Amino acid sequence: MQLKIAYSPCPNDTFVFDAWAHGRVPGAPRLDVTFADIDVTNGWAEGGTDSHDVLKVSYAVLPWILDEYALLPCGGALGRGCGPLVLTREPGLDLRGRTVAVPSERSTAYLLFRLWGAETVPGGVGEVVVMPFHEIMPAVRDGKVDAGLVIHEARFTYASYGLHRLADMGEHWESTTGLPIPLGAIVARRSLGAETLRLLADSARSSVRMAWDDPAVSRPYVMEHAQEMDPKVADQHIGLYVNEFTADLGEAGYAAVRGLLTRAAAEGLVPPLGPDALSFP
Repeated sequence: MQLKIAYSPCPNDTFVFDAWAHGRVPGAPRLDVTFADIDVTNGWAEGGTDSHDVLKVSYAVLPWILDEYALLPCGGALGRGCGPLVLTREPGLDLRGRTVAVPSERSTAYLLFRLWGAETVPGGVGEVVVMPFHEIMPAVRDGKVDAGLVIHEARFTYASYGLHRLADMGEHWESTTGLPIPLGAIVARRSLGAETLRLLADSARSSVRMAWDDPAVSRPYVMEHAQEMDPKVADQHIGLYVNEFTADLGEAGYAAVRGLLTRAAAEGLVPPLGPDALSFP
């Protein structure tokens, strides 16, 4: 069996899938890998095309795709202390009426930002501008926008742009819910059938555990796709986003996902979830 999968070139994804993608997970289906930014994979999932069997997507997009895709209980990105940041040129900037750049309006980062803003920015921000995440920090630095919502390794590099952290969306989420931060999910077509879906979950879980057992094996794959990232930043990235929730969502992970999407639905940001929407065969 060979399945088509799409995930990002970010270090956490290449670390997680290295063993599986290179045929080192016993009994796992062979993978035909496509690298794509998560905003692209979100669009593929929402479009309902038959291009990929397995996709890395934002948890924020689940309410639109769970009729066709099942959430795998492993392989994704949740955690603590790893939330998106709002950055500004000036410390303590009042965001009321300001322009904010975001990487996507179909991202978990955007949902967390909107939930944070509803509680902390009376009257709301001004215009929201969508741009590729690698363009956001330069745009804030150059005054093209007043603030930017950043993700991934930007947590470790924003100071080099002369920017200030206005707020941490993850800190706000964790302090108000006590739950980990749900970021990226692995989903697979329900039409593959329950047996194959369980095999996919087992394969993803085995792949991440193999990466933990011998991290040096995955390093060439990680750095090949890390877009000239400093190796130390890549290691920080992996350490932050690959954790116990990657191996198994568990009770806390599922509670975090349902909590995020329930709160977002209450704000009118996403459709409501059905009671069994997150169930896995």
